[in-house]
Amino acid sequence: MLSLPFPPHRDAAGPFNRQPKGIRLNLPMATPFLPAFPAPATDPPVHPPLRDSHGRVIHDLRVSITDRCNYKCVYCRTGEMGAQYPELVIDEYFRLIKLFAGLGITKVRLTGGEPLLRRGLLELVGELSRLRTAEGKPLDLALTTNGHLLESLAQPLKDAGLNRITVSMDAVDAATFERITRVPGSFARVLAGIRAARAAGLAPLKINCVLLRGFNDDQIEGFARFAREENVVVRFIEFMPLEEGRLWTPEIVVTLREILDRVGRALPLTEVPPREASETARRYRFLDGVGEIGIIAPVSQAFCGACSRVRLTSDGKIRTCLFSQVEHDLYGRLRAGAGDDELRAYIIRTVYGKEARHHIGEPGFLKPSRSMVHIGG
Repeated sequence: MLSLPFPPHRDAAGPFNRQPKGIRLNLPMATPFLPAFPAPATDPPVHPPLRDSHGRVIHDLRVSITDRCNYKCVYCRTGEMGAQYPELVIDEYFRLIKLFAGLGITKVRLTGGEPLLRRGLLELVGELSRLRTAEGKPLDLALTTNGHLLESLAQPLKDAGLNRITVSMDAVDAATFERITRVPGSFARVLAGIRAARAAGLAPLKINCVLLRGFNDDQIEGFARFAREENVVVRFIEFMPLEEGRLWTPEIVVTLREILDRVGRALPLTEVPPREASETARRYRFLDGVGEIGIIAPVSQAFCGACSRVRLTSDGKIRTCLFSQVEHDLYGRLRAGAGDDELRAYIIRTVYGKEARHHIGEPGFLKPSRSMVHIGG
């Protein structure tokens, strides 16, 4: 059994586990001498909602609160490297998220690494649940986890104010799952976590499965049955070039069309209309009405034109796309003494410069310098 490095409970120092300000790992501080972000040719709007220069409304913020993980999934990590980037203290994440919420963000997803490893997580969720959007509504709070520590934390997370949870799970066969995670006993732990989350009412409960040809694509039909039996939404994700080991090739991608064909032969499907234009998954219900799957197809059917997301890394950098070649140091400005007005202006300018799309599979495509575990889902 893997142990939690920090206890997930309220610390005597207060709700945010007060510590000396700054990055917790023993790494150099961000320099206070930061170059100004180049102004766009046309000034961005200064009031909510946040928009980029392509007219997209940005309302979804993904925040990594650690790049540590207790799994070593073979498609994600080499297995030889742990945390590479520093973490902020919890109240600094809260300050930055609060700025985004005031600018039009309505959905916040806490990610990692593995976010359940972070001390102060429950307190952060509790404080975020009290924030209000620019329209005065509660934030839609979600979390993505590998599920290993979820069984004991599902109800406390729900009680703290979390709305929804997504569990990353790449096989429904125990032996295959443990070969992927490289952690003995991991399948039973994750299954118990899924059931605890469902019992706690963290719904809709979604299961994300990254498919690799010749590796776990034999799990597709089993996942379709799992969706029905466990009353969860299984979402298959096309494998993207975001792994540490740099093994991605187009041939290893299992595409949306192939997934649909295989599931449909076993259990007929009907497509469900999207809830909103920026929804990443194409949704399908089983023809008899019992259960749902989704397919996220950023490689074969990119959805960049309706993208509504930006990301904040564990060390406080804004990434406007998973495949960004540039990171924007919001935390460095905070550390240099920038006030909230200056930080808001920086967020607005950065979001306005968001890329039009990724370039997977095109000549000259460059993988980002960080792998997915170090960016945050």
